[in-house]
Amino acid sequence: MTTVLNLESIISLNRDQFYQLCLNNPELSLERNPQGELIIMSPVGGMSGKKEANLIIDIGNWNRQKKLGEVFSSSTIFSLPKGGDRSPDVAWVSLKKWEKLTEKEREGFPPICPDFVIELRSKSDRLKPLQEKMIEYLESGLQLGWLINPQDKTVEIYRPNQPVEIVKMPINLSGENVLPDLYIDIDY
Repeated sequence: MTTVLNLESIISLNRDQFYQLCLNNPELSLERNPQGELIIMSPVGGMSGKKEANLIIDIGNWNRQKKLGEVFSSSTIFSLPKGGDRSPDVAWVSLKKWEKLTEKEREGFPPICPDFVIELRSKSDRLKPLQEKMIEYLESGLQLGWLINPQDKTVEIYRPNQPVEIVKMPINLSGENVLPDLYIDIDY
């Protein structure tokens, strides 16, 4: 479950202040949407954590073979071009994009949108905020995204300038031209 705090009448958190807030409170999992609202993310249970870890392993193993980019966990916050500061469950950034960043940008919240993300809906997540987050990624430059929804046994596939494709599980998902030769069986 996520909690959105609207601090508008009290304070407007800019990126630097949000970064400092996260450093001061490392025990909290925080995000910030483009409207500047602070989002407190609750921890996930064992099953969701296991599924997320397996997805990171799958993407990581593919990336070790292909050496085309960098893989990130849900602990990484990306400062998106459209204003939000988000942490996808799994993220992949092409080497070309990653290598353009300075060392300081890599150390902080990278000021880029991943090329590929996975959001895995846990039992406590509401679907609409996750769908809005996926649209936010798309508007910030995402090339391919999967919203895996075990509760409804569906996967929503997000691509630029295309309607969202909804497929039923089980399915073998492809990394398409973003993650060439990646194929992952999804059956949650």
